[in-house]
Amino acid sequence: MSAPRNPIVLIPSRLAATRLPNKPLADIHGEPMIVYVWRRAVEADIGAVVVACGDQVIANAIEAAGGRAVMTRADHATGSDRIHEAIERLDPDRRHDAIINVQGDMPTLARDAIRAAFAPLADAAVDIATLATEIKDETERHDPNVVKAVIALKPGARIGRALYFTRLTAPGGPGPHFHHIGLYGYRRAALDRFVKLPQAPLEQRERLEQLRALEDGMRIDVALVDTVPLGVDTPAHLGRARELLNPHKKS
Repeated sequence: MSAPRNPIVLIPSRLAATRLPNKPLADIHGEPMIVYVWRRAVEADIGAVVVACGDQVIANAIEAAGGRAVMTRADHATGSDRIHEAIERLDPDRRHDAIINVQGDMPTLARDAIRAAFAPLADAAVDIATLATEIKDETERHDPNVVKAVIALKPGARIGRALYFTRLTAPGGPGPHFHHIGLYGYRRAALDRFVKLPQAPLEQRERLEQLRALEDGMRIDVALVDTVPLGVDTPAHLGRARELLNPHKKS
């Protein structure tokens, strides 16, 4: 297995959200949030970018901005399931050998972070790639809403092998802790394998989908980035995103 030669970026998106209804279409300075995410993915210049939509109005918004969208079933349980359906529809001949899964609720995501999520796949032994950043805020170490990546990381390295993911503070002893960021790069074969697996016991306990892959023996490597992108889940988050993306904001 060699490094991927023809990756594609897929952005799963659906309207259903309990805390922020119609989230992908939330207005940020005159444009839907999903359009901001699509633009960041295009700027990363990794490969083709397609939004995998559970609702036609999202596809309409992306196409109006000049992008490409593909419709999927509305009832997928996870973004991984949605992008798997999307890639099967888009590429039945399997020309694309890797998929970068970018969350549709991160409008401030840096293009370099998207590139970083692809980098670990240069190692032929890696099935899945993801991101993390070192925790600097002490409160995050003990916050169960902050997922910690336990990484085998050599001194000075920026990419290491994931040993575990947890909502607890881990590992023990002195040293850094890492905040996991939910962007993923999949080899095509790894995504095929992953979506066919049943939910794993540790996945159910921690409520972390990536543990299904680790329990099945798949290798996940983690690339370090400098900051956590803002995920928009609430009206307060949306207000913060509008502030950060204000084109008239003074630097």
